[in-house]
Amino acid sequence: MTTPDDRRYTDQHEWALVQGTEGAATVVRVGITDHAQDALGDIVFVQLPEVGAEVAPGNPIGEVESTKSVSDVYSPVAGVVSAVNEALTDAPETVNSDPYGAGWLVEVQVTGQDGDPTASLLDAAAYQAVVQGS
Repeated sequence: MTTPDDRRYTDQHEWALVQGTEGAATVVRVGITDHAQDALGDIVFVQLPEVGAEVAPGNPIGEVESTKSVSDVYSPVAGVVSAVNEALTDAPETVNSDPYGAGWLVEVQVTGQDGDPTASLLDAAAYQAVVQGS
């Protein structure tokens, strides 16, 4: 199981990676972790929010359905969905094969916050400790 050091994590198994800024907004890409996709098994469907939807930390933003179960995906940051990974409509299994790359889920524009909007989330080492404790 991989846990890249370049992003932050939630204890609900989402990752967040700052992509840069667009105007006054910071853009954060969101996906599920390698641990989460492994626990879910073969992913067969991904339900994502619409562009323009407002999201809040800890609130559901979509669902990932596998051959085993359906799991909610929670937003790690507050903001407005600026992009969804449309490729997952036809190839949801991409979340299994590349959870930290092509299997990303949404991008969120975070406004009105100075600094890194993901700073309060877990770093890779702390996330690993959560996984090992579960």
